[in-house]
Amino acid sequence: MKKEMGQFFTAVAIVCTVSLFTFACSKPVKVEPVAPTTTAPATTVEADRPDHAPWEPAEAWPGPAEEEALTDTGARELALREGRTSTPLFPVYFDFDRSNIRPDQEGRITENGNYLLDNMRVRVRIEGNTDDRGTREYNMALGERRAMSAKKYLMDMGIAAGRLETVSYGEERPIAFGQDEESWSLNRRADFVLLR
Repeated sequence: MKKEMGQFFTAVAIVCTVSLFTFACSKPVKVEPVAPTTTAPATTVEADRPDHAPWEPAEAWPGPAEEEALTDTGARELALREGRTSTPLFPVYFDFDRSNIRPDQEGRITENGNYLLDNMRVRVRIEGNTDDRGTREYNMALGERRAMSAKKYLMDMGIAAGRLETVSYGEERPIAFGQDEESWSLNRRADFVLLR
């Protein structure tokens, strides 16, 4: 009986070893990735703004179609420089590790404020962004300070706080991916996104 049990365990060990080598050495099955599908976001034009270009809803993200449309170098540079701000507003850029409005950016934020004063039904979300230097937590707080600084500037111009939302994306939504001062400076911004 002991001899039969020993032969049984030896046979099981051989089968397991052969199976292990057979399955471990087989070629892996190649899985083809499924191409993502995108649909173009619908654009909306406000009835009382016929003199302005249509703007995309706040949740719209640029997709592959929009990227391909920017084949002209000048158009690509303009889109990069203008961040994710809705037309006809302007993004406001900040110095490294600062949240105060720079003197050279006051004209931009004043234009944004004038637009909001002229269009009383319009609401805007101010999105604070940072470059990728610093910890994620620090950059989220810095992005919030930048958004709040822009909100305060607009409120000082007479825009009601209820028309202004703020959010911080910190370093999470860069528009430039280089590790140089030019890229970092483009990512240190507050975007102004029109809401319905």
